[in-house]
Amino acid sequence: MRRRREPAPRGRWDRVGVILAGGAGIRIGGSKAVVNLNGRPLISYPLEAMWRALGNVAIVAKIDTELPSVAGVTVWIEPDEPRHPLLGIVHALGLCDGRPLVVCPVDLPFVSSGLIRKLAEGASGPSPAVIAARAGRIQPLLGSYRPEALAPLSVALRRDASVHEAVAALDPVLHEVEDEDELFNVNSPDDLLQASAMFSRRRQPRYPNVKS
Repeated sequence: MRRRREPAPRGRWDRVGVILAGGAGIRIGGSKAVVNLNGRPLISYPLEAMWRALGNVAIVAKIDTELPSVAGVTVWIEPDEPRHPLLGIVHALGLCDGRPLVVCPVDLPFVSSGLIRKLAEGASGPSPAVIAARAGRIQPLLGSYRPEALAPLSVALRRDASVHEAVAALDPVLHEVEDEDELFNVNSPDDLLQASAMFSRRRQPRYPNVKS
């Protein structure tokens, strides 16, 4: 795994796929990326979906973020401060070589490649952001952002605006997610148990290059 500042990876789309993994994971006891879910690191699930959808993926993390071994995946190291959900998006937009990016948090094990593709397709519309939503409730860390979003999000980050406030100010296009499981996020040990149970009725994807 390459931890460096380098050009964004290229893939089937002119979009950059980014997994946001810089959170502290306090409620779950540490780095979410390496939490074991059904025998696999939690990060492997959104990583699989992003790779299948876009053909490329990078991970944004802190220098001290614990990550599993992922062959061929670049890791962009974001600044230590601030500890803010917007930082990963802002940092990635600054490195994406003028291309739109599709972001997904590390803790969405049921997100699908189909949803990622739809968010990527929407990036060519009039708004600088296309955000996943369910019944009008947005998931601001799952969406597509164009380079024009960098300046307003940077300003919002400097004034410590909430991620919802900052993204709402972009007047984003909302993409309604039909399957609510795709937005299920793992924040606590109880969530981890629930996610494991949910897999009993769902088919698991497989990303062969991820090792615990």
